[in-house]
Amino acid sequence: MKALIKLFSVFALLMSVSQAANALEPVYSDFFGKAIKGYDPVAYFTQGKPVKGDADFVYEWNDAKWYFASKQHLEAFMSNPEKYAPQYGGYCAWAVSNGYTAKIDLNAWRIVDDKLYLNYNKSVQEKWQQDIAGNVAKADKNWPSLLAE
Repeated sequence: MKALIKLFSVFALLMSVSQAANALEPVYSDFFGKAIKGYDPVAYFTQGKPVKGDADFVYEWNDAKWYFASKQHLEAFMSNPEKYAPQYGGYCAWAVSNGYTAKIDLNAWRIVDDKLYLNYNKSVQEKWQQDIAGNVAKADKNWPSLLAE
């Protein structure tokens, strides 16, 4: 009987670890916790292009490490992370509009209504841009349920 109880306890522990491992992280990050591959989200707004962040300017927010190209960008983000962080945690906006998540290409981006959207690649971005308002509405609806999974 003790062996059965022990076996059940191990099984329950493995199931909880498995479920936690499958939970969607709120921010797309790499193995080391770098949000959007270590690139500076503020640079999309100020420089109009992806810019690699610097290890001297890091801020932890929403369970991820955000990297910035300058102290000014770091301070801007710290004062209002929701303004600069990409929508849907930095996952592909097209994927989220279709009810799933996908990684991103840092060069497939667009700012719409002062919000940063990233996509899987340029081809997917073209599809997303065919109905930005509709895709944003669908993604906004899908995002909370994707986080809950």
